[in-house]
Amino acid sequence: MKKLINDPKDVVSEGAAGFAAAHSDIVTVSDDPIFIVRKDAPVSGKVALISGGGSGHEPLHGGFVGYGMLDAAVPGPVFTSPTPDPIVAAAKAVDAGAGVLQIVKNYTGDVLNFETAAELSEADGITVRTVIIDDDVAVKDSLYTAGRRGVAGTVLVEKIAGAAAQRGDNLDAVAEIATRVNAQVRSMGVALTPCVVPHAGEPSFTLADDEIEIGIGIHGEPGRERIKLEPADKIVERLLGPILEDLPFAEGDNVLLFVNGMGGTPQVELYIMFGHAAEVLAARGIQVARSLVGNFVTSLEMQGASITVLKLDDELTELWDAPVQTAALRWGR
Repeated sequence: MKKLINDPKDVVSEGAAGFAAAHSDIVTVSDDPIFIVRKDAPVSGKVALISGGGSGHEPLHGGFVGYGMLDAAVPGPVFTSPTPDPIVAAAKAVDAGAGVLQIVKNYTGDVLNFETAAELSEADGITVRTVIIDDDVAVKDSLYTAGRRGVAGTVLVEKIAGAAAQRGDNLDAVAEIATRVNAQVRSMGVALTPCVVPHAGEPSFTLADDEIEIGIGIHGEPGRERIKLEPADKIVERLLGPILEDLPFAEGDNVLLFVNGMGGTPQVELYIMFGHAAEVLAARGIQVARSLVGNFVTSLEMQGASITVLKLDDELTELWDAPVQTAALRWGR
């Protein structure tokens, strides 16, 4: 294992400290317990958005804390959910009386710990709503989940719901927007290589040099099938087919197309995938109205990518376009 770390047990705390030093104009970081909040939190009269989960998926979630997106992010150990205590502490730090929306990826540990945190926060007088993200079409149940996994669609939920909160929507309205985005977004990924969790020191799974895993999860969970490496266009079609059939997407739809890297994939490869995905959509009469390409929900250094398609309407498009200022997404300010 070769990694730019000191001690594996200090990866999350040292990473959070470095993030705080790099983005002190946007965020404040608590070190005990560890959580990240926007610099101006709590924002009076505004619904606060909290997300989090295991570290190793950066910039998710800390990179999306700031104006127009999350108010707080709670990182757990690598690929492991945070415990309820830091989630509750983050809620107290950002609640301004309008309530808190928890955005939670559908992994058993995350769901249970955020559920417990919501109960504890409610006991402290904070009104909490929770939306579970389950956009992965690859498999219904996985090593970490009951039901579909929450993957790259989480970024789109956080951005759009964050914009709704920023414009002043109340808690129920923000939760409804988040729920609507989750209902209209689908994702599927592929892995070319495994990743190495720092405290494990060895690959999380094995792939032969000529093999890829279709439908992989963001922790390296198995997907739908293991096949021989194919050209990028063929892989795109394998991912897009199940996505488009699942909602289903139809001729005349306007969509946001998001090609996400898993951490070790060069940008040029992501753009090759985006280009063909856009061609496939156009051939079906589906208009790519908005786009996002880059490493936003990663799996440490895994080589691979995911494709996410969100069906847009006028309101969701307006909220996507709304100003945002975070470490990982910035426009309009």
